[in-house]
Amino acid sequence: MTAPTAPAHIAMFSIAAHGHVNPSLEVIRELVARGHRVTYAIPPVFADKVAATGARPVPYRSTLPGPDADPEAWGSTLLDNVEPFLNDAIQALPQLAEAYAGDTPDLVLHDIASYPARVLARRWGVPAISLSPNLVAWKGYEEEVAEPMWREPRQTERGQAYYARFEAWLTENGITEHPDSFAGHPPRSLVLIPKALQPNADRVDESVYTFVGACQGDRAEEGGWQRPAGAEKVVLVSLGSAFTKQPAFYRECVRAFGNLPGWHLVLQIGRQVTRAELGELPDNVEVHDWVPQLAVLRQADLFVTHAGAGGSQEGLATATPMIAVPQAVDQFGNADMLQGLGVARKLATEEATADRLRETALALVDDPEVARRLERIQAEMDQEGGTRRAADLIEAELPGHRER
Repeated sequence: MTAPTAPAHIAMFSIAAHGHVNPSLEVIRELVARGHRVTYAIPPVFADKVAATGARPVPYRSTLPGPDADPEAWGSTLLDNVEPFLNDAIQALPQLAEAYAGDTPDLVLHDIASYPARVLARRWGVPAISLSPNLVAWKGYEEEVAEPMWREPRQTERGQAYYARFEAWLTENGITEHPDSFAGHPPRSLVLIPKALQPNADRVDESVYTFVGACQGDRAEEGGWQRPAGAEKVVLVSLGSAFTKQPAFYRECVRAFGNLPGWHLVLQIGRQVTRAELGELPDNVEVHDWVPQLAVLRQADLFVTHAGAGGSQEGLATATPMIAVPQAVDQFGNADMLQGLGVARKLATEEATADRLRETALALVDDPEVARRLERIQAEMDQEGGTRRAADLIEAELPGHRER
């Protein structure tokens, strides 16, 4: 039997990206509800969202592109993608150290991209737990994925300079770990995706990584959505919050589902595309910059998604068949996993024509085997524990926690 856990100061650290902040919010809300004092280090753009959980935002200035930035701001190469995180960490660390001066937490929670959090946890001598919003490394990951991916960049002057700077920063902070190990192998991690989405799940070290699955909550604060009367089938199209600059793709979706008898299309286009770019819209199409995605998915029959970690697990949690149209980073792997599970079909953006979208959609929503697979995965996810299990495991790492 577990003894009641005394209230503690728990500090969460993240970056200003929807896909990194949103998965943690219900866990934070639960920890606050259990009586813990939770602070959350985050750039100001997310302060209100964090405050709504009951945690106290600790704002810091970030040099990373904001949540609504054009994806091109991240560059096009591997080094383009990783250098900004190191640059941001180096400049953010003094800010965060000062913000927490005299208020050392009992435990640190951190997003996978928050390098300063791990440095501070070691400086303070407190436990640190990674909250991973996407897949984690498995035994053999370095040889199978990381080494081939980094082979060429490591040989360049720029790549060598990146590693030298990372190692120097770690050394300055008393850390002898190699940057790859530091960034990719936390000592303890809770994985906020269902195990079904994890590649090579049988080779993940479960003494380090615990899959708790979706921590979604009811999302009531995001608002609701009402299925139109007479809509026999509802399809939601969303490419998430970052990689949304795809007007041609959205036009194909309108052609695929607009005026399709019995169908209703909910189209989320983000802030980088205007409605005027979509042309004339049929009556069965509604267009939004943003939608309460989970509320729509609970009533939808099909999800056309970029296969981000958050959207993928929301599709699984609501047992919604998916057409995966990946745009970047881990989305391609997620799309492969969803297709391998037999609950989605993967289409490259250039293949996602109106005809292919319509043909694929009709096959998915009418396939009873897809429905059975989704129901099975949904039941498995329910057993992973979600928010309450995540909070239990966090409390188990608090200093002074004991079993009796």
